[in-house]
Amino acid sequence: MLKFKEYIDKNGIDEKTVLEMIDAHSKIRARMRKMYQRYKADLDGPTIFTRSATAYEEKFESGGNVLRIDDKVNNQLNNAFDADIVDTKIGYMFGHPISYDVDDTNEALRSELEAFLLSNNAEDNDSEYGKMAAICGYAARLAYIDKVGDERIKNIDPWEVVFLGDEIHEPDYSLRYFYRDEEIFAEFYDDIYIYFFKANQGGEFNLQDIQPHMFDFNPLFGVANNKELKGDAEKVLALIDGYDRTLSDASNEIEQYRLAYLILRGMGADEETLANLKKNGIFELLGENDDVRYLTKDINDTMIENHLNRLEENILRFAKSVNFTDESFGTQLSGVAMRFKLMALENKCITMERKFAASLRYQFKVLFSAWSKRKGFSPKDYLKIFFGFKRNLPANILDEAQSTAQLKGHISERTRLGLLSFVDDVEFEIEEMKKDAVLLGSQLEPLTDDLDEEDLPDDDKGNSGKTSKGTKPCTTCSGTGKVPSNITGNLIQCKTCKGTGVVG
Repeated sequence: MLKFKEYIDKNGIDEKTVLEMIDAHSKIRARMRKMYQRYKADLDGPTIFTRSATAYEEKFESGGNVLRIDDKVNNQLNNAFDADIVDTKIGYMFGHPISYDVDDTNEALRSELEAFLLSNNAEDNDSEYGKMAAICGYAARLAYIDKVGDERIKNIDPWEVVFLGDEIHEPDYSLRYFYRDEEIFAEFYDDIYIYFFKANQGGEFNLQDIQPHMFDFNPLFGVANNKELKGDAEKVLALIDGYDRTLSDASNEIEQYRLAYLILRGMGADEETLANLKKNGIFELLGENDDVRYLTKDINDTMIENHLNRLEENILRFAKSVNFTDESFGTQLSGVAMRFKLMALENKCITMERKFAASLRYQFKVLFSAWSKRKGFSPKDYLKIFFGFKRNLPANILDEAQSTAQLKGHISERTRLGLLSFVDDVEFEIEEMKKDAVLLGSQLEPLTDDLDEEDLPDDDKGNSGKTSKGTKPCTTCSGTGKVPSNITGNLIQCKTCKGTGVVG
């Protein structure tokens, strides 16, 4: 695609270049659509769904008296390892939504970020964004201005998008194309404009319109699953197909037992005998060597089971996934043992996490180019937004509590609380702990210490036991202590008895 970028830099975009880009992208489009169809288990998705029964000759042997019947069964069993690999990764990475935080005391910026995330369903969009990248190799997202003038984002099917530039998450140019009723529609994006192309009724592909997109940067960008732009299951598709064939063939063999040949030893079977057999299901054996049995194949189930186990092991190993139904996950694994079992999956997720953060950072760079004009923010404020990724695993609260208790006093409280898997927002937790200290604890300094004696009414200066308009009696020491009456709704520490029984 480099040649297209160089041409557009010099000459701009035109109809011929757009069509050439679409043609060059056709193989990539077909591959990504195939991966998504496999994920959905469409009829034209998994390879096993298109397999036909093994073709045998209808009759063999010189007399042609034996008819082949074991080619009548054709099971097509799809084992959706590719979907499980993707879902395991997405559940592990995005089961806990990405946390967005602002490195600033600017409440306006924080409020704007919260409103944007809420109105754009960021939790769901981010999860789907990551899922499409894991399936197809990369995903696409568009920032746009809606009908009421608000900045919005939406995910685009990745097989409809071509990126030109060094990085997918920060492209120089982007092309979106799609087909409707056998017509081609295309939208080309640069830093300023959107160019709309369409095939007219005569079949000619023409530029229809040019509009500004209202951002200072290209608003159609993406996130890469990895540098190679490959889906998580692409390396193991052949292994998955082999597993499907083996299990389908084993199922065929089992089902073919009911089609086995009937052997009558020492006796014949004329039409009358067979008719009586169908009627009463009984054979009468008169001779000493007479025998009736079915001719069936011996199935080596141990070999099949070992083969399937090896295929499954290799699929999960090379896809860097994990089987959470493994019996070992049902035991009480320590935190370290759990991390060792998840190391391959974690390494894969770390790679995607870095690329995801880069894409989100560019997303807010685009958005702040508009917010700086409409809402007074600085274009560089996007650098004040940070993203937190938290893995979704069952919490061993007892183990975490014992570990963090040992760390108390050795590391900061923020770091210590951040180690707890059930604490999603450290700053919120700290604020809640401060409130609990005021309401339930006595470790804080008395709130009345902040009041100078001159600020109290004359009757409150050294006249214990008396109350005035500006004070209330202490309920712990029966009124011998006093507190300001303008403090209400809290337990206030009495300076006389040091109790916390003052009810405002």
